[in-house]
Amino acid sequence: MDTYAPYRDLLLTLNKAALQAVAPDGAVLRHLHLDKTTLTLLSEQEEELWSAPLSSFARIRVLGAGKGAAPMARALEELLGDRIDDGLVIVKYGHSLAEDGQAHPVRIVEGAHPVPDAAGMQAANELVDTALSCRADDLVLCVFTGGASALTPALQPGIALDDLQRLTSTLLACGADIHEINTLRKHLSRLSGGSLARALAPATGLGLIVSDVVGDNLDVIASGPTVPDGSTFADCAAIVDKYDLAGRLPASIAAHLQRGLNGLLPETPKAGDPSFARMHNCLVATLHQALQAAADRARSLGLEPRILTDRLTGEAREVACDLVHTAQDVQKTLSTGDRPVCLLAGGETTVTLRGRGRGGRNQEMALAASLELARTVGIHALFAGTDGTDGPTDAAGGFAFSGHVLGWPELGLNPEQSLADNDSYACLHRAGTLYVSGPTRTNVMDAAFILVYPPR
Repeated sequence: MDTYAPYRDLLLTLNKAALQAVAPDGAVLRHLHLDKTTLTLLSEQEEELWSAPLSSFARIRVLGAGKGAAPMARALEELLGDRIDDGLVIVKYGHSLAEDGQAHPVRIVEGAHPVPDAAGMQAANELVDTALSCRADDLVLCVFTGGASALTPALQPGIALDDLQRLTSTLLACGADIHEINTLRKHLSRLSGGSLARALAPATGLGLIVSDVVGDNLDVIASGPTVPDGSTFADCAAIVDKYDLAGRLPASIAAHLQRGLNGLLPETPKAGDPSFARMHNCLVATLHQALQAAADRARSLGLEPRILTDRLTGEAREVACDLVHTAQDVQKTLSTGDRPVCLLAGGETTVTLRGRGRGGRNQEMALAASLELARTVGIHALFAGTDGTDGPTDAAGGFAFSGHVLGWPELGLNPEQSLADNDSYACLHRAGTLYVSGPTRTNVMDAAFILVYPPR
């Protein structure tokens, strides 16, 4: 008998509630309403951001990219039906939708993530060309979620795909964060950093955006294809200097950045650029919404929910230990008969590779938390990527149960060594605490669910 099964099931119930709250198709339909023939875009507070009769437009088109872009496109088809003329969205391999035998106006194309490939490049160039063909009387619905930056390598002239692949791999290896990576991507792209809005103008555009970044900054999510870009070629040069990349940049990229620094290339469009005069952007799903939904579900199940933060950052194993210590402190305040507490947190941590194992942020957190909970009773946790993918694995994350790790040596496992070797996947898999969900087709970073029971 699995004594941890009730806790596993409860944690999965909370995770399910979080994911349902940020399902991209539902998020689209919460924010975009059709009243007879008038389409309205609403904010999270249900304030009207934009509204117009569909008769104002000769064509309605859908463009987008990201891990959750496919269900967003289908939601738009459900809402608008045959009013949609055409469209194209690009998703990660394995994130398309099942064939339903129907013809759809919006094509779904797959590409590679996180290192872009030729399929993504071809689709991204087609997406930009479609945007350039838009007219003033077109309405373009732009759907973007996390992962879009890598999935849309529509490159500036003279830059080859293998050059971008080399740059991406170099940036990932040197420890550059997502903001720095995207700053460089924006200045090599025909689509990112507001360039899609520039290509669409003077058409009317609605940006429906799912956030996968800490702080929910629109110019960072998906590298901001439909919003003004605050970064510059000078910022790119600073990143190159910071990581001493000058001698490792592909020649075409180095030359492109230098031309930009010399003022020979246009900057990405900034705030006030006329490209954004008819572009309206809206965050439709965020990590905070997911955590709030999990809190509501926890409350309905008799738990006392507490949202700690939606801005977790830092070294994964250290953050996991900090969360366990917080849970232990909370447990000390509880008395027999008190309601169990459900701690909720999320964000995006990092893993410093020290070994040769396999895993991801959430798996590393689960392994570190399991070790920290070895001598604890009544604290159980799930660490999971909301996109169903954690690092270069098929897992979404892992569980950590109080005292569970004490039995691992009998399985031939050495969790301390596994953690030192960044080999969380194999360790959790053999221990039976790996969490595999498959693609969720959404992405609002990572979430931690921690159950804290009163001391016995």
